[in-house]
Parts: sequence; C-alpha cells; structure tokens
Amino acid sequence: MQKVKVIGGGLAGAEVAYQLAKNGVKVILYDIKPTKFTPAHVSENYAELVCSNSLKSNDVYGNAAGLLKEEMRRLGSLIIEAADNTKVPAGNALAVDREKFSAFITNKLKEQSNIEFVNQEVTDINVDEYTVIASGPLTTDCLSERIKELASDGLSFFDASAPIIDFESIDMENAFFGDRYDKGNGDHINCPMNREEYEKFMDELTNAQRATLHGFENTAVFEGCMPVEVMASRGRDTLRFGPLKPVGLTDPKTGRWAYACLQLRKEDADGRMYNMVGFQTNLTWGEQKRVFSLIPALKNAEYLRYGVMHRNTFINSPQVLNEDYSLKKHPKVYFAGQITGVEGYVESAGSGLMTAIYLQRKLKGLPINVVSEKTVLGALAKYITTDNKDFQPMNANFGILPPLNRVVRDKAQRKREQAERSLKEISDFIKENNL
Repeated sequence: MQKVKVIGGGLAGAEVAYQLAKNGVKVILYDIKPTKFTPAHVSENYAELVCSNSLKSNDVYGNAAGLLKEEMRRLGSLIIEAADNTKVPAGNALAVDREKFSAFITNKLKEQSNIEFVNQEVTDINVDEYTVIASGPLTTDCLSERIKELASDGLSFFDASAPIIDFESIDMENAFFGDRYDKGNGDHINCPMNREEYEKFMDELTNAQRATLHGFENTAVFEGCMPVEVMASRGRDTLRFGPLKPVGLTDPKTGRWAYACLQLRKEDADGRMYNMVGFQTNLTWGEQKRVFSLIPALKNAEYLRYGVMHRNTFINSPQVLNEDYSLKKHPKVYFAGQITGVEGYVESAGSGLMTAIYLQRKLKGLPINVVSEKTVLGALAKYITTDNKDFQPMNANFGILPPLNRVVRDKAQRKREQAERSLKEISDFIKENNL
C-alpha cells in the first residue's frame, strides 16, 4: 500500500494521520513545528488550540455542534476522544485543558508505528502521490502559492462573512419579499426600519463591542471588506446609502419606501437560511445578537452562523472539491480542515475524520460511499461542495440539514427528530462500511 503524506499537524491533520495509521496505512506527517512556528502557535505539540478552549455545546439533541461531536464520537474520532479525556467544567459545553488536550493527541500519534514525523515546511505538492493538505488558516506563503495552482487560483486569505439567520425566526409581520424595483423573482426578504428605529440601531451599532484581533491580524485585513460597524461610524446616513439603502423597495404595508431597509438573501436553495446582505462584521457574537435584534424583523432572530472577519486560508471548494474531499482535477490530492471552508475546531476535525475514512477505502479498492447529508458531517461536506457564487466558510448548524419529511412546528422537537435521524444514518454508515 502506498504511503500518504499529511501536511499539517492541526486538528484535521492529526485526525487524518491517526485514522489512517491505526488502520494500517503508512503516513508521513509534515508540520513546521518545532522547527518554525506560525504567529499563532507556541506549543510543540500537535493539534494546538489557539483561540479558545471550548468545542461548543455538548447538547446532542438541541445543538448541531453537540450532534456533530456525537457523530464523530461514534465514528471513533481521536479529537473527540481527547476532548472527553481532558474536559474541564463548562456547563453544557465541552471545554478542555488546552495543554493536556494537545499532549493527549500528540502521545496518541507518537504511539502509532505507521506514522513518520517530518518537521519541515512543505513548499510543493506532487499530484501523483496520495496527499492530504490540512495546513489550516495560517498556511505558509510558499505552500499557498502551490495550492493556488492546484485550486485554479480559488484561494482566499480573508474570511468576511455576514450573519446567517434561520428563516423561521424572521418576523414576517415586519418584513416582506421583493427585489429592488421589482427586478427579479422576489427572492429577497426586506426588513424595513422607520427613522426612530434606524437612529436607535445606529447608536447601538457604533458603540457595540468588537472582537479582539489576534497578533497575526491587523486592521489591514479589513481594507478589502469594511465591517458594517466601521461603515456606520463614518456618518449617520452612511448605511442608508449602503447596505440599508431603501430605494426601490416598496413596503406593501405603507405603499412607500422605508427610511432604511435591510435585505436578506437566500443562503440555500430551499430558503431555510438567509444571509444579511452587506453585513460583514467584527462585533462579538453577543453584540451581534443584541444589536441586530433591534431591526424589527429580526427581534427574535435565530443566528445559524454569526458574522466573522479574520485571517483565513480556504479554497473555493464548490469549484474544485468532491464530497469525499478529493480534488476534482487531481484525485490523489485531498484537503481537510478549515482550508476546505468548514468553520470551527470540531468541524475541521470532522472533515479530517471523513477524509481518512474515504481515502482508506480508496487505497483498499473499496467503493466510496459518502456519508448522508442528513448527518452534520455529510451536510457540511454537501454545503462546501455545492455551487455557490458567494461561497464563505460554514459551521455546524441545523439550517444546513435537509428538512424532515413531515412538518414539525415545535422547534425543539424538530431538532430532536433531525438529530435522531442523523444518528441512525451514522449507525447505518458504520455498518455499511464495517467501521
């Protein structure tokens, strides 16, 4: 059996290397540490957590992040095993002792005789060799240039995402469908504000707390895409001539244009998720919920993904990637982790887990059965590989899962049934693939 090169010792790379090695595949794991460090890393261990020690909720039946972890747990994920063994009290969340977490994973990797460790920067990719690129959001410049060639220049270095809202949580009594000047199919949802509502919104927006930039980030990364709160600080009417421009949007309740109007755009074909158009933001998540809820139509909004603005490196997966995480043009080259466009620690590890499962089967000449999109693991892969001209990274949320085959009004019950369906699909996947 051929050796597999795994580039990157973060959560995704560690998961890939471990899963392949424990199943008899020879792995060469490349990581620049400890020879060099990225600006975000300080530990010599693999799978170092940088921004937080929290892996989000552990609620399997009410939170997609919790459901994702349970799917991975049942598939034998190293990352989840490490988290379960190094957890610290954090209420309903799964938080870990960072040093013990990465040390646990490093020790597990070192125990595998099938893994060869190489501590050096990778600057080239041989497309004729089985390779998994899991280099993460801080991919080095030389490797980035090679990835740009492989991914047909579809490589981003900046993640500027507006919040995404659950359609059912939008107050349609204070919103209406329609496109500007009625040019289109009426797909947008318009959220009008009167002058008093707009002024209150502006006051809170300009004074809201912003997320802290990390040492390897600076204000220069925002030059190409201005956060809505920065735009608002440049004048009271700036947003009314920008993302809150009301012209051409006639409110059927009043028969005229509003003082200001936010547009929401479909994020998925079924219209379960809506994107706040032009609302890239660097506000903290709590402030996003508080301030954006001042828009009448969003007073009860459920945020499937909050807006983020940070340095990131990710490929245009819808154009170049298959659902098994292999490149369309170079089927021996795989990508895993945040570089694919999944957002978050567990999501990154989950993509690595599935990449390893699919690649192992390919190496053994077995058919590749991708996991059902009714699971969070499958839905994430489906999302990042489905055509999307405004592609931005996505985290685990119930909005990306397909609806149930019957209407369930109660939101908690609907999530529970989606979770139960997901876990059944995972069980079936395990049986079908002898995992």
